[in-house]
Amino acid sequence: MPKHTDQKYEAELADLRNRLLELGGKVETEIALGMRALTDRDSKLAEDVMSTDQEVNRLEVQIDEACRRLLALRQPAASDLRFITTALKIVVDLERIGDLAVNIAERAVDLNQSPPLKPVHDLPRLGQLCQSQLRKSLDAFVDGDVAKAQAVIKDDDLLDALYHKLFNDLLGLMMEDARNIRRATNLMFVAKHLERLGDHATNVAEMVVFMVRGIDVRHPHSRKLTGEM
Repeated sequence: MPKHTDQKYEAELADLRNRLLELGGKVETEIALGMRALTDRDSKLAEDVMSTDQEVNRLEVQIDEACRRLLALRQPAASDLRFITTALKIVVDLERIGDLAVNIAERAVDLNQSPPLKPVHDLPRLGQLCQSQLRKSLDAFVDGDVAKAQAVIKDDDLLDALYHKLFNDLLGLMMEDARNIRRATNLMFVAKHLERLGDHATNVAEMVVFMVRGIDVRHPHSRKLTGEM
């Protein structure tokens, strides 16, 4: 973002950016702890994820209020306006990522009540890939780097492919032994939560492209149909 002669305005924009990064760091931690609760069969850790989500919700409200205050009092234009409208959208995706991490933690608590299922190695890999996608999208936001954002968008295909492979592997476990059905179904839900989490990380990356270039890349096929570029 360009520097402003109004130092108070500059400080308000910097504070908004820092709050977004704080929120991003918190939801990234939630994902990591939720996956650890699952792989280590640690229900206490899962409960910690669920209890700390209140802080994520609090930050979401604060960021929302800060954006609306800036829009009302500062009447931003050009890059500042794109930054603030981007923040309003990114905060929604980050809060939903936090919700998905809580959902994973809840599945972990349920799974920990039963004997462990045969290890499904692609599940931790999917979790690591999702965390990486989120981290890279936030890095792209911090740096205002379109190339980094586009790399996140491209890598979403890898995440989807791993999700579909994992889904089929879990389906195979169900067919192998009916006693696996309940636990494998829970893991399918975890995999779906991770896949949706990856979609939200992609949304953040797409909004970074908009913030920097003023170009909406969310629906390229729709733009071709209307003749927009």
